Amino acid sequence: MALVSTGAILYLLWRGGAFLPRWISWQSGSFYDSSESYEIVLQNNTVEIFYSGEAVWNSPKGVKVQAAMSCDIDNDGMDELLLLCWKIGRYGSHKPFWVEHDEKKWSQHIFVYEYENGKIKAKWMSSDIGQDVAKMEESGREAPFNRLLLTAPDGKISRFRWDFWGFTKEDTEVSFVVFGDNLIHEPIYRYGLRQEGAFDFLFENMEAVIAESDVAAINQETPLVEKPEQYGDYPRFGTPVQVGQAIVDAGFDVVTCATNHVLDRGGEGVSFTKEFFTSHGILCLGINAADEADGSPYAIIVRNGIRFAFFNYTYGTNGIRVPEENPNMVHLLDDEEQIMREIEKAKEEADFLIVFVHWGTEYAEKPDEFQLKWTQVFLDSKVDVVVGTHPHVLQPCEMLQDDTGHEMLVYYSIGNYISAQNEESCVKGGMAGFTVSLTAEGFRVTEYSLQPLTITRVEDGRYSVDFK
Repeated sequence: MALVSTGAILYLLWRGGAFLPRWISWQSGSFYDSSESYEIVLQNNTVEIFYSGEAVWNSPKGVKVQAAMSCDIDNDGMDELLLLCWKIGRYGSHKPFWVEHDEKKWSQHIFVYEYENGKIKAKWMSSDIGQDVAKMEESGREAPFNRLLLTAPDGKISRFRWDFWGFTKEDTEVSFVVFGDNLIHEPIYRYGLRQEGAFDFLFENMEAVIAESDVAAINQETPLVEKPEQYGDYPRFGTPVQVGQAIVDAGFDVVTCATNHVLDRGGEGVSFTKEFFTSHGILCLGINAADEADGSPYAIIVRNGIRFAFFNYTYGTNGIRVPEENPNMVHLLDDEEQIMREIEKAKEEADFLIVFVHWGTEYAEKPDEFQLKWTQVFLDSKVDVVVGTHPHVLQPCEMLQDDTGHEMLVYYSIGNYISAQNEESCVKGGMAGFTVSLTAEGFRVTEYSLQPLTITRVEDGRYSVDFK
């Protein structure tokens, strides 16, 4: 009899959930849907719903509810009820044809219901989630970007979007590679023109890393031109448009063009450069064409559901005046209050802010006072990453933190990508690489590096860049 009694007790404890994981935090309390028509009450691992003060629904028997929330998780403009719950068995009434018998143990699930005229209608019931979930929440973004966030006991976050058949897990990391000044001196473009205008040699050693990254960017130091009579070297550059085609063919996603040389061929060169890259599907930052006088100071792209706002500024244009009829043709790093307002506005639309900035003292291996001043402005404005160019040499990179705990990664200068400058410090550039991930504190840089690059010139006048 003692054995029977012990077995019965163990069975009752098992059915009652006594053997569920100890890390579970059971939610309780009451809340309303967004229309305030339905009151949701969660207590003792059970949900009861009231409509106009009348009880209309209870969570299924045999299901223990860990957490509940009401939100528009499928981005259709109306709330759904979500339950994070436990039940015996991995499947519901339907299981895969290859499974003969369901498991006889507790597993974690997500149930989704719709509110419909005072009733609760089942919308989607998951099989076993396949991962331990300590916390369920929504990302809280407007449609169509709202997502389901599931936090594991160790703090790792998974993100899911709603498809018409249920939830699909999304990648929550985005990798970046950024290259420095693409500074096309005459020896470089003369060699390319002798190769029937083929400039693919510029990026032949970088194609693999560009293809493997989610976002690849480069600073196009010099304006593109189409006519041979507009070609030019220092101090007034004009770069054959075939160089732009090589950037396109290499697979770059972003080109930054706010540099001190961008007006070397006047407003016509700016417009041509912007229109060329835009027409080839590359995001061209820092400049506006002649017909873009009211263009936005930033651009937003979405990768893996993360909204990135990109800014690009230059300290100046070598004394060449920006056309009066288009004061926004080149994005200048001058009006601090205006730039802070622009950043604040972008934060309302994006999850993560990156500033590409042309600044600093040429050939200086440490940041100057101007760089440090603007670094503090960007940190105070909660920018997430700053990538600097212009000095033509490598400067340090570091992760800064303000007194609120906000982190900002800054590369003060990543040097040249390619140039015909012969100084030893100028032929050693760098590739900035960083990864943005979803964490418990939001979207943050979780990995970063500055990988050395070296420019070499061979006897036939050919220039190349490689990892050395």
